[in-house]
Amino acid sequence: MNALKNRVQLIGNLGNDPEIINLENKKKLAKFSLATNETYKNSEGEKITDTQWHYIIAWNKTAEIIGEYLQKGSEVIVEGKLTSRSFEDKEGVKRYITEVVCNELLMLGNK
Repeated sequence: MNALKNRVQLIGNLGNDPEIINLENKKKLAKFSLATNETYKNSEGEKITDTQWHYIIAWNKTAEIIGEYLQKGSEVIVEGKLTSRSFEDKEGVKRYITEVVCNELLMLGNK
């Protein structure tokens, strides 16, 4: 049951080409944004699409696969956990971000 406490699964499209970073300790990091869409009708019967953006990171072999096969617009299923962190931007302002650390990835559609 512990595995269910911090688990997220998203189906969406990459909003940008993945950024692959080679770290000094021979680890790889992939970063990209993922758009998920929800469609519904409002009270006037108009079709509304609500897009949510998620920041995704992946490490090592998963990062290599992402760099090799994915690009902006690719449709994927991402499974992982939510993490939050803070950092200082270029102006010295403290910022907060929530990311999904990808444990599993399934590519949908054709390349």
